[in-house]
Amino acid sequence: MELSRSHDNSVVTLVVDRMPVLTMNLRGAPTNMKRRSMVLSLVFYFIAAVTFASDSNLGTWKLSEAKSRFSATAVKNRTVVYEAEGNNVKVSLDAVDAQERPAHSEWTGKFDGTDYHVVGDPMGTARSYKKIDDHTTEFINKKNGKVTLRGRIVVAADGKNQTITAIGTDANGKKIKFTAVYDKE
Repeated sequence: MELSRSHDNSVVTLVVDRMPVLTMNLRGAPTNMKRRSMVLSLVFYFIAAVTFASDSNLGTWKLSEAKSRFSATAVKNRTVVYEAEGNNVKVSLDAVDAQERPAHSEWTGKFDGTDYHVVGDPMGTARSYKKIDDHTTEFINKKNGKVTLRGRIVVAADGKNQTITAIGTDANGKKIKFTAVYDKE
């Protein structure tokens, strides 16, 4: 998503996925800076609304253990919350480990494939998410630069559930693999 302006700033165009979505002609409008500021502010609010309204991950997701499969040592994220936080997305995980000990982690960043710091995750110090399409996101967890978990999140077309598949290595070097199914609250 980008905002482009003509060379004389008289035309503003909002472009999403290389397609013009909104064009505003400011030519002939009063030169009143307050009015132009209001118009540009509306455009930026529209950008934010389009960005986050189209993100099918946003919301609270509860684990459906009956539909999920986990390795014996895999951590189970019982609740996953994705929420807009400014221009970023905050992902909060409430989990239990193989011994049923609770864990909580938080990550804030963009779904752009860049590593961002994660707090509270025993399997990682950084995590990246990359949007593949409107319903698919890939993620990579790293601990001190080494990949510990890699997976894919797919939200159903109706938006009511999501399936996360992942493979990796736990803290003891054992291979883990899981398919977790979540229902949207």
